Amino acid sequence: MPNKHNAAVRHHIPKMKFKITNWREYEAGLRMRGSLTLWVTEEAVLSWAAARRTTPGGQATYSDMAIETSLMLRSTFHLPLRQVEGFMTSIFSLMKVEITAPDHTTLSRRAASLPSIALTKLPDGPLHVVIDSTGLKVYGAGEWLQEKHKVRARRTWRKLHLAIDSNTGMIVASTLTDTDAGDASQVGPLLDKITGEIASVTADGAYDGAPTYAMIAERGEQIKVIIPPRSTAILSENAESSPSQRDAHVATLAIEGRLKWQEQNDYGRRALVETTMGRYKTIIGPTLRARSINGQRTEAAIGVAVLNRMLQAGSPNSIRRKQKVA
Repeated sequence: MPNKHNAAVRHHIPKMKFKITNWREYEAGLRMRGSLTLWVTEEAVLSWAAARRTTPGGQATYSDMAIETSLMLRSTFHLPLRQVEGFMTSIFSLMKVEITAPDHTTLSRRAASLPSIALTKLPDGPLHVVIDSTGLKVYGAGEWLQEKHKVRARRTWRKLHLAIDSNTGMIVASTLTDTDAGDASQVGPLLDKITGEIASVTADGAYDGAPTYAMIAERGEQIKVIIPPRSTAILSENAESSPSQRDAHVATLAIEGRLKWQEQNDYGRRALVETTMGRYKTIIGPTLRARSINGQRTEAAIGVAVLNRMLQAGSPNSIRRKQKVA
């Protein structure tokens, strides 16, 4: 077993335990996630047909909301596009409504050109935004196939950048990029998608740097930035006359230490975005099935919208249990 040596002298940290105080409501929300009425809403049925075009070109049969609803069902229940077509047809048959389901080719084609997807209504009050990124695999030869048949590796991946509100856990912005895009480069695009007031921005040390602070300051000088400086960070030239937020962090770390700095700035909330990434890969999946980058961006945005709708149906209100002192 790992870390078996010197086990007697190691510092053992007991696992934190939590208690859910709204189990009845949370359990109802979990059941609601499997209800078709959560995904095929009355609003979607009423606006299923596309509006008449006023410009030259072919007339679309289905509205963007119809395509979005079908793709949300696909992500929620992990269905291939052909099965989505049959699933939607059976739903409309049971509902006894005279509308048709988009075929699988229409879903595939429209997904690549679907406009931006509205995530959800933003929480009330200033947002405490937490930012991070994770990797999603793209189609290609798997590890077993490479080892067995010596197939050349074609598997690649994309980076999903998320911004969540730490108070509610709702995802307030997301972007999907290639692997060569740096994490810090997506701070601006993520904040541009947030229309509400921002109180603070928290991220890990990979986002540290003057450009990140400058991008955040463009959205509001009052925004508090909570990013741990790198171990090699030094004070700026204007640290004595007009210290920046980063200068304050560097000075605090030098005097108080990293653990004290984390406690003072409530840096522990950054773990919430990692929890959200785990929810995405568990519920939606760790891979992208679309082959074009536009289709992949739509697929990732649909997955984010699914998570938000599930969270709206019911979320746990948990409190930490007190540890018994031996």
